[in-house]
Amino acid sequence: MEKFVIRGGKQLGGSVDVSGNKNEALPALAAALLTDETVILRNVPLNGDVLNLIELLSSSGAIVDRIDANDFSICARGLDYRDLDESRFHRLRAAILLAAPFITRFSEFVLPPPGGDVIGRRRLDAHFSAFGHLGISVSEKDRKYHFRRDYWRSSDIFMEEKSVTATENIMMAAALAPGTTSLANCACEPHVVGLGRMLNSMGASIRGTGTHRMWVDGVESLHGTEHFISPDYLEACGYIVLAAITGSELTIRNVNPDDLKVTLSAFRKVGIRFEPGENEIFVPAGQDLVIGEDFSGDVAKIDDGPWPAFPSDLMSLMIVAATQAKGTLLFFEKMYDGRMFFIDYLISMGAKIVLCDPHRALVVGPSRLYGTRLRSPDIRAGMALILASLCAEGESTIYNVEQIDRGYERLQGKLKGIGADIRRIEE
Repeated sequence: MEKFVIRGGKQLGGSVDVSGNKNEALPALAAALLTDETVILRNVPLNGDVLNLIELLSSSGAIVDRIDANDFSICARGLDYRDLDESRFHRLRAAILLAAPFITRFSEFVLPPPGGDVIGRRRLDAHFSAFGHLGISVSEKDRKYHFRRDYWRSSDIFMEEKSVTATENIMMAAALAPGTTSLANCACEPHVVGLGRMLNSMGASIRGTGTHRMWVDGVESLHGTEHFISPDYLEACGYIVLAAITGSELTIRNVNPDDLKVTLSAFRKVGIRFEPGENEIFVPAGQDLVIGEDFSGDVAKIDDGPWPAFPSDLMSLMIVAATQAKGTLLFFEKMYDGRMFFIDYLISMGAKIVLCDPHRALVVGPSRLYGTRLRSPDIRAGMALILASLCAEGESTIYNVEQIDRGYERLQGKLKGIGADIRRIEE
């Protein structure tokens, strides 16, 4: 077990590079199993979740070779689900993405339940219901999921919810199902678009990515390809918040500014400004963070939802930002019933926050934060606690940093590179 020891209150500066999008790399790795030919993935982020999935692929008979710092080749010619490493499967929510390629390769197979962040109940019903439309039955026995391909057909599917992983699973399965499958109420996040781009480069025929309506024309087979993982906009937003709350000037490189457009309204509500360039973002120093009221004079609100609404994964970071801004801001977390519980740690640091219920929190700022002992409950809350510690007075210790490592590549080194006082210590 390891912990971070952080001394806050320092002004930071310089530039930092954003890694590839974890949420695109995970389905891309799964999609590599759809063909016997070699797939090359570039700009793969080496965080805990990605490395776990790579090990899962290897345990399933795929040959995964690292050909450069962040580039991998995958050949799934010898795929066999029976050798799957169940212990790794239990640690990873995205492991359920292996269902689709296994469906295309085996008439029957068994998977254990996936793991992931503890941020509330995360159902798999949207996956299994959509699979049923394609002729795939799923049953549960001995705490495992039993998949059987009763028949193989296209279908008109209305997704039960705009689930990202369910949409990605059905995109992959439908790519090889005979006929045209239509998907309505599907997810359209940038990483879903990235997966669609990769599948089309493998010979699939998918139309409508980036919207809530897609059409997938099934093909007989897919071939190898080379795919570049897009930059991680969630990581980029973390550095924007960090620069603003520490009064620092920061250049964030290797970003796609278009992916940040849905966050602009939320950043403006807490007074955060940044200047987008072609492949980078500049955050000026010394920003005066003031929360603006709604037009009618009511308390401003930030709520989340499926893309293109404000992403749930950024709620924790924006709550930290609001503690350093003058004014009152209401946060409404609609998607998960456990996302807000990290707020107790911020309150222990001195933040003025009222947790109204599991879904709503009222933040009154600015608050002077003080270092204390903390524990990371999930990936995004862990990053939020790091940001809070870096703007707090004194020293903070964050335990359970393995949760943070699951979502961020070389985070400690990147933060040290811009002047942060952060140490990783073995307990």
